[in-house]
Amino acid sequence: MNISIQVSSTLYLKDPTSSEIGLKILTEGIHLMQELGFESFTFKKLAQNIHSTEATIYRYFENKHYFLLYLINWYWGILSYRLMLATANVADQRQQLTNSIAVLTGLPDASHPGYIAEEMQLKQIVIQESGKALHTKMVDDENQNGIYLNYKSIVSTVAELVKSIDPSFPYPEMLISNLIENANHQRFFSVHLPRLTNTSLEQDAVEAFSHLIIQKVLQL
Repeated sequence: MNISIQVSSTLYLKDPTSSEIGLKILTEGIHLMQELGFESFTFKKLAQNIHSTEATIYRYFENKHYFLLYLINWYWGILSYRLMLATANVADQRQQLTNSIAVLTGLPDASHPGYIAEEMQLKQIVIQESGKALHTKMVDDENQNGIYLNYKSIVSTVAELVKSIDPSFPYPEMLISNLIENANHQRFFSVHLPRLTNTSLEQDAVEAFSHLIIQKVLQL
């Protein structure tokens, strides 16, 4: 909560980072969303947890769909900040790409620069719930309103690295968005449908697989 992350203003009625109760809605909302899941999460339950009223929460967010989108956008904003830290002062573009893939597909590590206390829970929310936020009939309108700019910016930034390393590669955006989505799917599978994925005691199999795809596809 100690850095400023830009989230589309169309997602909230009042900026939750502008007040103490707003920040409490965010921090407790993250815990409750991660614990209960989107279907069981309600503003009534959140209000009880923060010893407030549903009406207070509705002054900040129109509904729980926009609240979920806010949390997911906040996560992408954090990752954008971590990407900047991971590539700053790194001259070699291949190393920049390696560092970027680690940020995008690895698990948050408290020892890494830029780590934020809520990041692991936000990542779990993205893994568990992002499909429910994205795959809706409102996605086109939400996209027009700039709600997915943080995510698209991350993909574009790393795709530009791919283009610089291999200008002839025809699918840079597809490659990066696929790696991100696949990593989240594999982490979901590892918990709920383990026969659909592979795990390793020696390393983070999801991150290792992502690096391997990059190496094989770009022939690094």
